[in-house]
Amino acid sequence: MKLLLTFFTVALVLSSCKTKTKTDADVIVETADETENWIYLFDGVTTNGWRAYNGDTLPPGWVVKDSVLTFDTELGLEQDYTGGKDIIYGLEEFDNFEFYVEWKLPEGGNSGIFYHLKEGIPNAGPPNISPEYQLIDDENYAKIHDLTAYNLSLGHTENPSALQPLQQTASDYAMHVADPEQKILNPVGEWNSSKIVFTPEKVEHWLNGKKVLFFVPWSKEWYEKKNTGKWKDEEYYGKFKSGYIGFQDHSSAIWFRNIKIRKL
Repeated sequence: MKLLLTFFTVALVLSSCKTKTKTDADVIVETADETENWIYLFDGVTTNGWRAYNGDTLPPGWVVKDSVLTFDTELGLEQDYTGGKDIIYGLEEFDNFEFYVEWKLPEGGNSGIFYHLKEGIPNAGPPNISPEYQLIDDENYAKIHDLTAYNLSLGHTENPSALQPLQQTASDYAMHVADPEQKILNPVGEWNSSKIVFTPEKVEHWLNGKKVLFFVPWSKEWYEKKNTGKWKDEEYYGKFKSGYIGFQDHSSAIWFRNIKIRKL
């Protein structure tokens, strides 16, 4: 009996080890799958691939500092440059994708991430064409900037001096609100991470590892929001199913690093 118990104990241990080894292998494969196929849009050294929207070179102010792609507001005031300062990764257009970036803002800072952005459209800039993952200092922006007239013009009559939910970080600007219960936004000057997942069946916005927004592009609900809100008169807003990735200049400093995308 004692010998029989010993046999079963050894068999159980061997079985457990075999199962554990298989699970570890599966985890390794899954981890590899998750890290493969990324296209890095910034090498931490140069600005290769980046240029002005509708331009050939980067606007003044966009430089690499300490391995970070940054907009330096002082440099941005240089010379006689008259073009816009929004930038795009101009080497390739993307349709369905997972995009990831780390970023930080100064107090009162404002920027955004554009996608499906097209160039050469008369009388239309990136915000009139591209959906925007909003990046902003939720806490301090309205303390520094007077939003009253702007919000009243959009019909925000309740507390118009405040930054509205549709204008806050991780929202699909002026279209879909990020879930405040899921948002973890690090303080000004600290790094945050954002992820956008886009397919024709779903769009997800992630902030610091948490999914904060989900919607279906070009659905009935999407068109209702588009046709009754800020973009109701914008013919090209959200129209394109592929295009460039871009970053918004909003006259404040901004820092980006670990910028990457993979096709879905």
